[in-house]
Amino acid sequence: MTTPQEIIRIEQDIVLTLKNIYDPEIPVNVYDLGLIYEIDVEPDGTANIRMTLTAPNCPMADQLLEEINENVGKVKGVSSVNVVLTFDPPWDRSMMSEETLLDLGLF
Repeated sequence: MTTPQEIIRIEQDIVLTLKNIYDPEIPVNVYDLGLIYEIDVEPDGTANIRMTLTAPNCPMADQLLEEINENVGKVKGVSSVNVVLTFDPPWDRSMMSEETLLDLGLF
């Protein structure tokens, strides 16, 4: 059984991991791009990630989801990964971090 403090650490480590996974079409990581809607780690170590894509017909969706599953699964304390893809709400550039908007010259 994982303690609440351990769950917080695992979730922080997942965020760091996601900040190293880049959208294949935009040179920005999936976290700062605003594609990650929710990260919830259960006491048994299951990491539930609710996310979206920049477009529903993203040709790189399978590759991106596989990379997220594989890398989050390596985070210490994660026993399994459950990625749920949603398009509600649909992604738009307002979901990007301010730093990303500045980096891309969109702010």
